Amino acid sequence: MALYEVYSHPALVRYTSSACTKATLFAVAAACLTYVCPLLVAYRSQGLWLKTSTYEEQPVVRFQYETVLVASTSDQGDYVAWSTFPHFNQLLGGHLRIPALSVREEDENQDGKLDRLLLELQLPLRPEEQLYSLQLLLTFSYQLFRMSNVAMQSLAYVCYSSPAPGARLFISGDLQLHQRTPLPHRGLYNVYNVSVIDGSSPFANDYELEDIIRKYQKRNLTTHLSSSMPVWTPGRAASAPFQLSAEIHYATQTITYQPGFWETIKFAWIQYVSVLLVFLWVFQRIQTYVFEKQLLTTVPGPGGPFHHHKLH
Repeated sequence: MALYEVYSHPALVRYTSSACTKATLFAVAAACLTYVCPLLVAYRSQGLWLKTSTYEEQPVVRFQYETVLVASTSDQGDYVAWSTFPHFNQLLGGHLRIPALSVREEDENQDGKLDRLLLELQLPLRPEEQLYSLQLLLTFSYQLFRMSNVAMQSLAYVCYSSPAPGARLFISGDLQLHQRTPLPHRGLYNVYNVSVIDGSSPFANDYELEDIIRKYQKRNLTTHLSSSMPVWTPGRAASAPFQLSAEIHYATQTITYQPGFWETIKFAWIQYVSVLLVFLWVFQRIQTYVFEKQLLTTVPGPGGPFHHHKLH
């Protein structure tokens, strides 16, 4: 008659010894090596503690309708300028040129978040004036919500120059977030939720582009125009204004942040256990070989819930 296996279970063998024996010392040492070595391996492999992490989020961005424009009209330092700040415009005198400005923000995918800014600017020039370079500051309200609640005022700086006088500049780019330090994983972060340009100041120094950019760049969290692709068109007619067209996209950002306690522990536990499993397998077989072959003297006996062996 053919025989079939209907059930199986492993047999448990207990190896006992006195407290102060080589076998006991070997078992203690094996246990220490089994659980401590994985910790050292995970730590030395730069993978135990999660110091920073990243996530993706599309920011909530709104154009603040604050602008400073400076354009060079010759290589002798002549310029024209304009801003949305009355105090700065009063300081310009004969250099002031008031442009026609059209601004529109669009939500292309209808998800409730604006995706891009479309700006059209026509700068009037005198017939004898030619435009060789242009600098433009635009301010934005910038917010993040997924981890820490970030609220700040930020800038986009548009700059282009050419040896040939121009009639039109088209520029397209992304409003990119730049971090010098990781953000906290939660809480309110509104250190920079103040105006980048002090529009209430009557002093010309407060509107110098160099000073504005220098102060702005000292921040740990800024935005800038990246992946910009300018197109300069020469050949302006004497009576025509200079035209600027800008497309600024509010792209999804990769945010770096400091993980919280439980995220750090979860990551460390995964790294530790993944190495521990290897050491458990190795030292289990080493101990099985040592005690089965009686390389260290012990008293073997049956184990399990219904067996107990006591060494006399």
